[in-house]
Amino acid sequence: MSAKTPAWLSNWFERHQSRVSYVLHLIGIPLTIASVALAGVQLWQWRWDLWWRPAVLLAGGYLLQWIGHLWEGNDMGEVILIKKWLGRPYIAVSPRYAQQETNRAR
Repeated sequence: MSAKTPAWLSNWFERHQSRVSYVLHLIGIPLTIASVALAGVQLWQWRWDLWWRPAVLLAGGYLLQWIGHLWEGNDMGEVILIKKWLGRPYIAVSPRYAQQETNRAR
């Protein structure tokens, strides 16, 4: 990462090092955002009968990201936040990638 990369983005890239996880996130994140936009449009148009469309986009987007984190071997950001609040241990960076970083530092 370059020196101009924001800290939050560097953190995100550190936690998403698997190519499979990265691709699943590239699909899942826009689906999740689109669900919010679609829900807003449908509410504006008073289309309560189509509630399932944004729900499917939201669930599908989160499902893809969840699968990516299972593949990667770490916890999702929301899960990390909840575990921090509860004082529980969490895995921010997959141990296989954290180990590689440790080996590179030596």
